[in-house]
Amino acid sequence: MKRVILVRTRGPRNAGLAARTVVNFGPAELCFAAPAAPDLLSAAGFAEMAHGVALRPGRFPVVATLEEALRECTHSIGFTARIRGHRDMKEWPDMLARVRERALDPAERVALVFGDEQHGLNATEAGMLAELARIPTSREHASLNLALAVGIVLSGLFGPGQQPRRSRKGRPLAWSEREFLRVHLRGVLGRMVQGAAARRDLEASIDRLVASAALESRDARAWHRLLRQLGGLEGPADYGLPEPRGAGRGE
Repeated sequence: MKRVILVRTRGPRNAGLAARTVVNFGPAELCFAAPAAPDLLSAAGFAEMAHGVALRPGRFPVVATLEEALRECTHSIGFTARIRGHRDMKEWPDMLARVRERALDPAERVALVFGDEQHGLNATEAGMLAELARIPTSREHASLNLALAVGIVLSGLFGPGQQPRRSRKGRPLAWSEREFLRVHLRGVLGRMVQGAAARRDLEASIDRLVASAALESRDARAWHRLLRQLGGLEGPADYGLPEPRGAGRGE
């Protein structure tokens, strides 16, 4: 499954055209995180540009934070033209085949995340995502319209009649479960190193590994068991995170 997440969207016309695009190249979900105006979806421009789309209540949920929009997602890709910190940014055509495969897997929910029309994703938002991608453009004009960028990405992932080829024994980790594993690893292993610089290096390494690895529920259980043996007795609530589905404390 694909979930398009638009963060801090400003224009109702862009939002409406994105909604139409999601329906064009579905099945896909569309979620708005912290839109600039709370009535974005009720503005006249939204309905005008979403012409032909059934605008039933709740079809395009609006949530307060990007974290909430990502909570059930098993993988995430942020689209940006700007390099954010030391994050690696890949070319979207190079990623397309493997992302399409994940998006066709019914066990997966792949988040495709776009920032606002003026500034795009900020560094904090980009840091929450597993991968960053750039849509190639000409040198003359590198900035893409938001709804157009959504259309380019979804059209590449659209595969009528395709069936998922992946088979797995474990369930892919949702974003909230992946985040708990990340902070649990940081908390327990970070206590075992001396010096602020060494701890920062370790935490950065953990962040990169957890963000990019194809983790499943069985992987998380194994790591949490090991961390408990090393003295990590914290559960999700201790980190202000929701309890992972289907798991007890510390799993």
